[in-house]
Amino acid sequence: MSPEREPDAEHRTSSGIPIRAVYGPGDLAGFDEETRLGAPGAYPYTRGIHADMYRQRLWTMRQYAGFGTAESTNQRFKFLLAAGQTGLSCAFDLPTQMGFDSDHFRAEGEVGKVGVAIDSLVDMRLLLAGLPLDTVTTSMTINATAAILLLLYQLVAEEQGVPGAKVRGTVQNDILKEYVARGTYIYPPRASMRLVTDTFAYCAQHLENWNTISISGYHIREAGSTAVQELAFTLANGIAYVEAALAAGLGVDDFAPRLSFFWNAHNNLFEEVAKYRAARRMWARIMTERFGAKEERSKMLRFHTQTGGSTLTAQQPENNIVRVAVQALAAALGGTQSLHTNGFDEALGLPTERAARIALRTQQVIGFESGVADTVDPLAGSYYVESLTDEVERRAEAYLARIEELGGAVAAIEARFMQDEIESAAYAFAKEVDDGERVVVGVNRFADDAKEPTEVFPIDEQLQRSQMERVRRVRAERDQGAVDAALADVRAAAKGTQNLLEPMKVALARLATLGEVSDVLREEFGTYQPSG
Repeated sequence: MSPEREPDAEHRTSSGIPIRAVYGPGDLAGFDEETRLGAPGAYPYTRGIHADMYRQRLWTMRQYAGFGTAESTNQRFKFLLAAGQTGLSCAFDLPTQMGFDSDHFRAEGEVGKVGVAIDSLVDMRLLLAGLPLDTVTTSMTINATAAILLLLYQLVAEEQGVPGAKVRGTVQNDILKEYVARGTYIYPPRASMRLVTDTFAYCAQHLENWNTISISGYHIREAGSTAVQELAFTLANGIAYVEAALAAGLGVDDFAPRLSFFWNAHNNLFEEVAKYRAARRMWARIMTERFGAKEERSKMLRFHTQTGGSTLTAQQPENNIVRVAVQALAAALGGTQSLHTNGFDEALGLPTERAARIALRTQQVIGFESGVADTVDPLAGSYYVESLTDEVERRAEAYLARIEELGGAVAAIEARFMQDEIESAAYAFAKEVDDGERVVVGVNRFADDAKEPTEVFPIDEQLQRSQMERVRRVRAERDQGAVDAALADVRAAAKGTQNLLEPMKVALARLATLGEVSDVLREEFGTYQPSG
């Protein structure tokens, strides 16, 4: 390597990959185009999972919504659909995520704060009222209680006359990353994995067009990981889910086509593109060589992308519009199937309607005006992008090998390997910002003393009281004997080997609450208490 081509210590990606000033043919010496790239829509899917990608149909444009009551979230859904959004994406409040009803003492102060409160079928009816569930796809960001929310969604669809075959969407259902990055787990990991695989089996029988899991690197990245760690830890979790499903007796090609992934998009545009391309190639190889998948759809890594919430700044918040645009462009260049763009004001609170509209318009400008959708994988063959894709893959593979040595993802989580790696990366990033080595515009460089007022989404302080009254009214008016009998069936299933979702659906249809179903499972499975 000549001196002028040595990596510059000041030019590195967010994962610490050194970047040279110039790339050329020598950087791709020995590069096998057929095995490393292939054609778009063909193995190993580096160039995308569809031959035409966006020339026939753009990615699904989603905007995350969910706040306060089911009624207010329903209004935001309708506002976004009217603005041209093509898919729904729903956030749930912390009590719903943790399996507590709104009148539980542990829900105090959290009802409707970071998402919508859903206690029972009554709330889900209000959330989905007037929405075309036979045509719209819905993504639900929910994990520990994913099976419950999915069943409530199915029950409302059935009440609207929509058969299971027409119900389409995604439930996150990725509990492993909760132990790694977010903390909204309830049960111990191995009991939680049963709920995940029971959901796989249930959907294969009843909701064949529903994506049963969204294996999420997003929250791993939000916790402070690098791009390489996000890729490696997410694929490790994906391997664990496949292994668990196989151990439960499912055939790989029966469930693998409905697996999906969820990636973050940060500001280093080319590293993000390389991450998505490497992810597709690695997953295709894993499914083919490790698990013997035969169906092509079992080998395709389909994914949703969300722009990086942790990259948004409260200082000079309108700068976030530019950050989101760069991140959304990376997702499009990387071949995402679905995209959410954050509101510029989300470092301050929930997105206002103005911020949500700008975020959606950002996607629409990229999709309809930028030209990136006119050809498939426009960066393919770039000396830099191909070299970077290879290096991201190489470093991710090294992490996967280490996780295998520890006994797989579940064992690595229990040993706190992933958690410790993420914490170290987050500390290093924060130190670089504090020391001025990493520039954050408006924060540690180009800062303004004057602060301009920004509209902040209002919080209804009476929300918890009205939600508590609703769930108590549901309990008072339902057939309690029928609910008790159904919950007893859930308990029996938890003690045995029956698919848990079958009796859970009956209980929820009889107006058992999310908290009551979760409590039965708490009593049978226990709760997870991390060590250390």
